[in-house]
Amino acid sequence: MASAISANRAELIAIANSVATEKMIDKSIVIEAMEEAIQKSARNRYGAENDIRAKLDSKTGELRLWRVVEVVEEVEDYFKQVDLKQAEKLEPGSKLGDFIVDPLPPVDLGRIDAQSAKQVIFQKVRDAERERQFEEFKDRAHEIITGVIKSVEFGHVIVNLGRAEGVIRRDQQIPREAARVGERVRAIITKVERQNRGPQIFLSRAHPDFMRKLFAQEVPEVYDGIIEIKAAARDPGSRAKIGVISHDSSIDPVGACVGMKGSRVQAVVQEMQGEKIDIIPWSEDTATFVVNALQPATVSRVVIDEEENRIEVVVPDDQLSLAIGRRGQNVRLASQLTGSQIDIMTEAESSEKRQREFAERSKMFEEELDVDETLSQLLVAEGFTELEEVAYIDMAELASIEGFDEELAEELQSRGTEALDRREATHREERRGLGVEDDLAEIPHLNEAMLVTLGKGGIKTLDDLADLATDELIARKRTEQRRRDGSVNRRTNREEDKGGVLGDYGLSEEQGNEIIMAARAHWFEDEDSADGAENGEAANADTSQ
Repeated sequence: MASAISANRAELIAIANSVATEKMIDKSIVIEAMEEAIQKSARNRYGAENDIRAKLDSKTGELRLWRVVEVVEEVEDYFKQVDLKQAEKLEPGSKLGDFIVDPLPPVDLGRIDAQSAKQVIFQKVRDAERERQFEEFKDRAHEIITGVIKSVEFGHVIVNLGRAEGVIRRDQQIPREAARVGERVRAIITKVERQNRGPQIFLSRAHPDFMRKLFAQEVPEVYDGIIEIKAAARDPGSRAKIGVISHDSSIDPVGACVGMKGSRVQAVVQEMQGEKIDIIPWSEDTATFVVNALQPATVSRVVIDEEENRIEVVVPDDQLSLAIGRRGQNVRLASQLTGSQIDIMTEAESSEKRQREFAERSKMFEEELDVDETLSQLLVAEGFTELEEVAYIDMAELASIEGFDEELAEELQSRGTEALDRREATHREERRGLGVEDDLAEIPHLNEAMLVTLGKGGIKTLDDLADLATDELIARKRTEQRRRDGSVNRRTNREEDKGGVLGDYGLSEEQGNEIIMAARAHWFEDEDSADGAENGEAANADTSQ
């Protein structure tokens, strides 16, 4: 590059063409870099205070150099201004305020100037190359690409993609897969980021979308959209599950993905280093899909809790270990596939749980409503679980239960309302004992039980509540049911996160926002009062003057 500045015209153009071709960037960018380098060197020669421009003809290689000066009445900056008399010599007919061109002779660059120019050109070309790489790959996320392993650094695999480099981070590799320099590797582009050192292209071989794209390459029906992969879950290098559906009733989605004698699925398995793949028919019915997802285990019953986004699956005793899988793999993949937490229990455990819940609810109704055991058990058998359901259900619906009449229904609702009032009074007394201010009882959506919970959590004033974020208030506690795998007892619960203070009360995000904003309302009232006081003081001061 040093010779480019002092070379003859033909050599300048030849060098520009060569650099543009080698770096695969536009020739105009190289020409612009040369012009910028010449301008910088000229300013070093004629003075940095001058506004010097350079123009290199991309066809002929002709170089023009000039400085721009402004025509003024009285010169203050001799480097960038000229008076009318001097302007007439440079460009006849010039007027005040015009910017005119003062031609300069070409500079003969010395070694230092040439080195500086070389650095400018290199930097400009490098920036253009990085921008070209980013533009080429920015819209290619979720696309499979093939490259050659260039190196392995700290467990991360650097892949030569031809015009750029990508990285497969350690956690995005298939476990126990050997990465050898010089080998070809396929991966999916997960993300492309623009960074100072150039675009960062992140690749993955462990992402579920990598498996989806491999099936699209091997199964024409998937590529054409006739068969759709609705869900995918992977335990990289070990096992995977995909849920498939066919938009053509004449085509079996599972058979098409398996292929003749398993040829299609085996091609995907080989690319994923022997990862076993369960291909499952997808269903809009969640229960059916869960039963399919837990194959090869047999499922007796599925209970779906949509509020908690949990699914309780009951299996025969001899199917428990099969449903759970080795180290919980089968149920874990099924959970990922369905997007819900799946709890597995045996028939015996399910029966024990139902009996326990039945007894607890019956005892609660018996004590709170002051009724006999038979009546309380009848309420539970009819599906009642809470006092509120008895107190606020439509009278006719309660009276329609076999063995009930309007008089009994009215009496039960009356007792239910009284029991709720007693419970509220008890909570109010406990809340006040905890030091929770009465102002919090005015906040919408909060009852006395919730205020007790807030008090136990150290939230006792409006300011305490106002300082919380919505998630800190209402986020539900999430637990994962851990299953027996030889070292872990399956009855143990592990808390995933702390959740919100009122996470057990099922408040919606909208309700949480309303609670927080109501608690903060006094802040704005205080500000308005302060502003009013300041304005009043200012008005009094003006009057006194």
